[in-house]
Amino acid sequence: MLVEALTYPFIFLAVFFEVFLLVTFLSEPARERRSRALSTQTPKVAVVVPCWNEQNTIQGTVESLLALDYPADKLEIILVDDGSTDNTPAVMDQYAENPQVTVIHKENGGKHTAMNLGIEKAHDAVYVGCLDADSYVAPDALREIIAYFDDEKVAAVTCAMSVWDPKTLLERMQNADYIHGITLRHVISSLNGLYVTPGPFSFFRRDIVLKVGGFRNAHNTEDLEMALRLQNAGYILENAPRARVYTKTPLTVRALVKQRTRWTTGFLRNVIYDYRHMIGNKQFGTLGLFMIPIGLIANVSGIVMFGVIVVRTVQAIWNQIALVSGFPLLYTLTPHVSFSFLFFPVSFIMLLSLIMLMGAVTTMLVGKHISKTSGNLFVGIIMYMTFYGLIAPIWLIRSMYDLITGTRRGWR
Repeated sequence: MLVEALTYPFIFLAVFFEVFLLVTFLSEPARERRSRALSTQTPKVAVVVPCWNEQNTIQGTVESLLALDYPADKLEIILVDDGSTDNTPAVMDQYAENPQVTVIHKENGGKHTAMNLGIEKAHDAVYVGCLDADSYVAPDALREIIAYFDDEKVAAVTCAMSVWDPKTLLERMQNADYIHGITLRHVISSLNGLYVTPGPFSFFRRDIVLKVGGFRNAHNTEDLEMALRLQNAGYILENAPRARVYTKTPLTVRALVKQRTRWTTGFLRNVIYDYRHMIGNKQFGTLGLFMIPIGLIANVSGIVMFGVIVVRTVQAIWNQIALVSGFPLLYTLTPHVSFSFLFFPVSFIMLLSLIMLMGAVTTMLVGKHISKTSGNLFVGIIMYMTFYGLIAPIWLIRSMYDLITGTRRGWR
């Protein structure tokens, strides 16, 4: 009973969070944001593409930017090679003669230095965006984003991310997770609670980014730290739920765990080391009172829930061994299964878990609908429900270990 009791508060919070998302989705601020039309204004913008060893994807990234539905004389594309050791510089140089494209080569200094150099070179731009060199944008994405800069207090606008051409089961699982994030960012932005401006196609007011001091290394999560710094300075972060961008994702479980470990450790270090004054601080509204605390709780709950599952599994195996001890081996190995819904063991924990999963699935379907993202989510949802809860604890445990021990891991 003690083991089960540990799970009640975490499952309840998860259910509460899913219900909160869906209820807020129906609120007036969220509905107003979904109804915004494409912008008819075309201010001068620049998109900075920081590159490090992206020879296989950079060409597709640049071509998607050149295909944007935006006046060519108002759109500048700045490619910054951050000391690549593969063929990336040569691929970038193919666009050097294009009047829309500026190509810059520099020594390796980290993504934040490449972003800052690109922003510095974008002298005439009102807004500057970032696009990772393994991501691709929909033609109308930029016009969708510009429409959300109508308030001068809006310092940044994020987009709707999903996975580029998901084929493998792991990619489909990640796609379901990303589309769940579309709903999350859309809903939370209506309450100004965003705490990350993702690398794939987030846009900023250039003067504000320069005012707050540009990007920092920020524990290898410069996009998260910039969002927190902007919120700390009193600015608003928005989300354009129909501004679609597609990104490449890890192809192996090992690579996925490494990526998510970096993200999670970056969140923990930024919040606990640099922005702990925001935790529970009503001055920062939804971000301080709700999003940051629930983000911290989620990391702990994932580890606790995984531990409970391990303990219960070991107990079940031990009980089964004790039950069949003394029986002939042939009888023990032969299945003896009878099933009836009338005797199905329904518990309160099982009921809450089912509600939580259904809430997550509903949130994914909502995200797919509002972003108008194409493709079938069925396989991705099944993979998410089956395996995500088994893989996520790995990076949560590693992140907590890195935080406690001060371990620093590389970008890739």
